[in-house]
Amino acid sequence: MKRAMRFLKLGLLGLLCMLVALLGYFVYTPDPQIPQLSGTLSKASIEVGGLTRSYRTYVPKGLPPGSSLVVVMHGSGEGVQGIRTGTGYAFERLADQHGFAVVYPKSYASDWNDCSRIGDKELGGVIADDAAYLAAMVDKLVGELRVDPARVFAVGVSNGGSMAMRLALEQPGRYRAVAAVVANVPASQNFQCKPAAQATSVMIMNGTEDPLVPYAGGEINLLGLFYQGGPIISSRASAQYFADWARIAGAPQTSERTVAEGVRVEQNRWSPVGTRTEVELVTIHGGGHGLPQPFARRPRLLGPSPMEPDGPAMIWAFFERQAK
Repeated sequence: MKRAMRFLKLGLLGLLCMLVALLGYFVYTPDPQIPQLSGTLSKASIEVGGLTRSYRTYVPKGLPPGSSLVVVMHGSGEGVQGIRTGTGYAFERLADQHGFAVVYPKSYASDWNDCSRIGDKELGGVIADDAAYLAAMVDKLVGELRVDPARVFAVGVSNGGSMAMRLALEQPGRYRAVAAVVANVPASQNFQCKPAAQATSVMIMNGTEDPLVPYAGGEINLLGLFYQGGPIISSRASAQYFADWARIAGAPQTSERTVAEGVRVEQNRWSPVGTRTEVELVTIHGGGHGLPQPFARRPRLLGPSPMEPDGPAMIWAFFERQAK
């Protein structure tokens, strides 16, 4: 009997070790190397709607007045440090190279209060007005940093990408362009935004092998078990939605290139002559749930993690093109 119990304990211990090893294999990723940067990361807060909301700013050394401001929004359940390490500090690197300020806001609940009706948006019985918070934060930074209010951009990854779509639809006059990464437009029964009559430029960057936000549309979930985000339309339909909203007629210009073994980048651009509004769909064939970049890998649980293309650099090039 004692021998049987000993074998049972050893078996359970072995099973536990195997489960821990599998969890580490699919979830663990090493932190990227912290780059040498010229500027400083500062903490700040603002009172909006009776709530104290926090954010962090990165300002390169000697940033001149009239520079751009890029709002970078984290994914569900993350925070400022999560989006910084998850993108390999890419936007701070770009800020040093191209001369713009970066701000990392923090959602009130686990999810941003985006266009989707479904999500973990309540904390302590309160659903915050994230759009109003972001607007107040931007206005404050425009005054403090003396950035150009006509050159404010927003980018978000995953749930942050969904929030970027809300900012484009409801506050197009405040954001010259937005980029939504691994995010699609909610299906009609899951849609709660009220699009403005005016439009702004939008980039969508999604991977075809995303196990959480399906490229072809459907239900947002991970393995059918984790995180329920409701139904969404496809990436192509999402880009077409923004093109129709901006009243851009005709088919997009299409280009394609291979960037690594098993990874192709397809770009579809709706960009009519004589207008400042542009819509671009960047499809990462062979990409999973994350922003592709050369500095940090994403957990295997989220699908393939290509180190090319340099997604943040492509996003900044899109923003810079809209500002000209």
